[in-house]
Amino acid sequence: MTRQERAAWLFVAPVLAIILLVLVLPALLALALAVTDYSIYALADLSALRFIGLGNFTDLFGTPLFWRALGNTALFALFGVPMAIGSSLAAALLLDEATVRWKPLWRVVLFAPYVTSVVAAAVVWQFLLNTRFGLLNYGLGLIGIGPVDWLGNPRASIPAILIFVTWKIFGYNMIVFSAALSAVPHDLMEAARLDGASRWERFRHVTLPAIGPTLLLAAVMSVAGFVQLFAEPYVMTMGGPSQSTVTVLYFMFDEGFKWWNLGQASAVALILFAIILLLTVVQTRIGRRYEWL
Repeated sequence: MTRQERAAWLFVAPVLAIILLVLVLPALLALALAVTDYSIYALADLSALRFIGLGNFTDLFGTPLFWRALGNTALFALFGVPMAIGSSLAAALLLDEATVRWKPLWRVVLFAPYVTSVVAAAVVWQFLLNTRFGLLNYGLGLIGIGPVDWLGNPRASIPAILIFVTWKIFGYNMIVFSAALSAVPHDLMEAARLDGASRWERFRHVTLPAIGPTLLLAAVMSVAGFVQLFAEPYVMTMGGPSQSTVTVLYFMFDEGFKWWNLGQASAVALILFAIILLLTVVQTRIGRRYEWL
């Protein structure tokens, strides 16, 4: 090994050690726990620990709440990802217009929710969505619509959390899209405009292919984020009403830290990892098909 190579390994060694301790080792421990009945009894006495193979997985597949959590998570991802990406891309396109003034100020204002504490923002939104004195219901009352029990109605709870999550992560994707739009070749846009292409045609045939890799990145990150949704339903609804906002990660938290079924919670973590990996592979293949990678 040359002197430069030794120096390079010396510099990256602390980062590799952190990755090993924080990411790799916990993942291996979760894999080991998933095939055991590790619980609060094993915490007190390791002799109570048993190897049960795929028992945790078969128990999960026979648990109705797990399937309910899986369905709720699918709904969050199915509707939340288009909402988050569409709204942030639209805002980035608007801010990319030459006629918009004070662009840096608008970017700071729209990005601010992303760096706000999730718990603090969720508590504020609980008051905004309150049935009796919430600002949102007050606005609906001005146009003749009666109050909506946003967090107490199973049909309204998921849309309410989706609106909050979209508002919360909106700024990050907007900044990413703004950076991608600034790299779109202006000569191609000008040539398309001179050829008589409409605004939609310029977006479809010039802007969209240019920002394709960025769009794919935002989609992968957004899907992973919505599949791992936890803090928002935990703070705003505690999984209710009628378990309508229990997500897979929420279910895993309850299994591990409420009921102390750590083996089963580890099995849920592995299933969640497999779901995210599968969705990422599918999105990557789609990106390659459209030559975004």
